[in-house]
Amino acid sequence: MNFTRNPHTARSRRNNQIATFGFYALGALVMLLIFWLLFTILSKGLPQLRPEFLVKLPEEIDPGGGIGPVLFNSFYILFISLLISIPIGLGAGIYMAEYAPDNRFTGALRICVESLSSVPSIVFGLLGLAIFAEYFDIGLTILGGGVSLALLNLPMLARVTEEAVRAVPGDIREAGYALGMTKFHVIRKVVLPVALPAIVTGICLVAGRAFGESAVIILTAGLSTSGEMWDFNLFSPGETLAVHLWYVQSEAIVEDARQIADKSAAVLVFVVLLINFIFRFPLWLGNRKKGH
Repeated sequence: MNFTRNPHTARSRRNNQIATFGFYALGALVMLLIFWLLFTILSKGLPQLRPEFLVKLPEEIDPGGGIGPVLFNSFYILFISLLISIPIGLGAGIYMAEYAPDNRFTGALRICVESLSSVPSIVFGLLGLAIFAEYFDIGLTILGGGVSLALLNLPMLARVTEEAVRAVPGDIREAGYALGMTKFHVIRKVVLPVALPAIVTGICLVAGRAFGESAVIILTAGLSTSGEMWDFNLFSPGETLAVHLWYVQSEAIVEDARQIADKSAAVLVFVVLLINFIFRFPLWLGNRKKGH
């Protein structure tokens, strides 16, 4: 029987070609949109960027201010939030995937985690404000901002970790058990290395979200800094670069507010890209060594 002349086969091939072209076109459109956004933001800010802008103090009235303290606060709060959210999020995800029994309670727990992942960030900001500024009465601080960002990122990180661990083929686990390995040893030596790329993707997502978050920081860390470049005091006010960008665009009265906003936006985008590169480069290097 000649299948090439079958009308159903010809129609299927034609639909396949149309679908292939459509998906390639959509992918190219998305890539063009991303590159256009990056080019628009970076081309406005990077040509004006000077090293002293990254370390100078912001100015309220005189032109020529920098972003030194707010940039430091951004990294400091990001570090605090990841220090809290990564161990707890990874542990919760591994527990839900490997240890939690499959019953109604764990099913309801998964729904709750998924729901928390989609809650607006301002809700976590209000929660942090109620805990740190009102209950503990410590005001708007770096500590409050870091912990609130950790709470914001925990549900997403736990869910991504659970899905990454569940996606590991069961045959790999069975091979480990056949060699006499314990469950924890299988998870540590077999499952996690296979799931690591997806877990790193989740960490990149929450790190970029935390670095660019503004609503939570405004409510928990404030709209000001201590005025020092390297202030490690957890109870100092913690304005970040994203908050500073919003403030310069909407409230600042300095003459060069537009230029400061353009340069701040370029730095913000560049740092987010850099964070993704730092997390992914070791994986790329490890895969390249395995390939050789």
